[in-house]
Amino acid sequence: MHARGEPVSEKNIFVIGLDEGNLPTLREVPGAEKYRFHGLLTMEELQVGEVSVAGLLEKAQGVLDSFDGSIDAIVGYWDFPVSTLVPLLSQRYGTHSTSLESVVKCEHKYWSRLEQQKAIAEHPRFGRVDLEAADPKPPEGVRFPMWLKPALSYSSELAFGVKNEEEFRDAVAEIREGISRIGRPFEYILDQLELPPEMEGVGGQVCLAEEAITGIQVAVEGYVRNGEVKVYGTLDSINYPDSSSFLRHQYPSALPEPVVRRLRDVSERVMRQIGMDAATFSIEYFYDPQTDEINLLEINPRHSQSHAELFEYVDGVPNHHCMLSLALGEDPSLPDGAGPYTHAAKWYFRWFADGLVHSVPTQEDIDRIEREIPGVRLHMVPEEGQRLSRMPEQDSYSFELAHIFTGGDGEEDMREKYDRCIAALSRALSATAPGTEAEPTAG
Repeated sequence: MHARGEPVSEKNIFVIGLDEGNLPTLREVPGAEKYRFHGLLTMEELQVGEVSVAGLLEKAQGVLDSFDGSIDAIVGYWDFPVSTLVPLLSQRYGTHSTSLESVVKCEHKYWSRLEQQKAIAEHPRFGRVDLEAADPKPPEGVRFPMWLKPALSYSSELAFGVKNEEEFRDAVAEIREGISRIGRPFEYILDQLELPPEMEGVGGQVCLAEEAITGIQVAVEGYVRNGEVKVYGTLDSINYPDSSSFLRHQYPSALPEPVVRRLRDVSERVMRQIGMDAATFSIEYFYDPQTDEINLLEINPRHSQSHAELFEYVDGVPNHHCMLSLALGEDPSLPDGAGPYTHAAKWYFRWFADGLVHSVPTQEDIDRIEREIPGVRLHMVPEEGQRLSRMPEQDSYSFELAHIFTGGDGEEDMREKYDRCIAALSRALSATAPGTEAEPTAG
């Protein structure tokens, strides 16, 4: 270990919520031989139960204060509370980060919409739902079908698409029941900020209603450095048929170049309004080819860790490189098209009903599949003996069994690799619905 103040060649990078799935990819960024990655807080501490932000800060500071070496960067690629812990800890330890306010302007869905409408017109109609009302109603001017969601949530948790008043009331009841788990600790963060008049009294336990938007879902990834917004990738997000659950993310986008340019322009304008700097972002949109309309779905104040392998397959460098470079005050630019494949995708193998997992592929099974199918990486989500409905970070309508990354020379090549993976996994994966012997399917 190096003593503080001594010149060092190695950089100590603390990753909040460092997980085994991302560690190999972090080690594949340019210059990684000079980086030492240190985990800071576990995923269980960060996401299980009701989170105490003050408690997490105290734990993290204890680790950092006792570290006998230079603290060169503090990073994270998860949503709240990780996204807000990064600027709080970076300010305390003098590392590069965007401001806490800019992060919260993205994370708080209602505040984010207020900021968006100051800079762009490409967003749906929205409003707040009064959860305290005896008979809550949709906001004035917001029409069915619509989405109800808390101001803050994990992976679409407690987000519901509703088509009528009855579904609206049922969704409100569920959101009322579960909103405090994340909303209450979020209020600790809001207390750290000087809020504008339009946010006074709103708090963290607020429900947002937005008119449903349709079309092709697309994600724009980029970063801001010295006030300059740079978009480095556009990806398509493709759902299962007749579902709001992702089937795959695909890079690069198949949208026409004029649409990609418009998405880039909207992203640049809204991120300048948010005031982010020295940080990565990922913005989700819908593009409707029938009307040629673009609508912004949500802004994430982080890059998407789930896209890291896709950029590595196509551009030769994982997008983690941008996050790490910005945190170290270095050039975050990515190469273009320097990877071994022209296309890449992350697939979500799902089951659309609850079930009990009886067996999962062993690491030997996974290693064999990856050897037999070039350009494939597998990650199993549930553990043996786990009930799917008890897994964290699932959407309201389905459960993830596996994440499958494929690189290929076109969509047909990637789909063929995905189908081969599903066939191989099915021989080692066994799960049954409660009271049945049904096997899981892809949807």
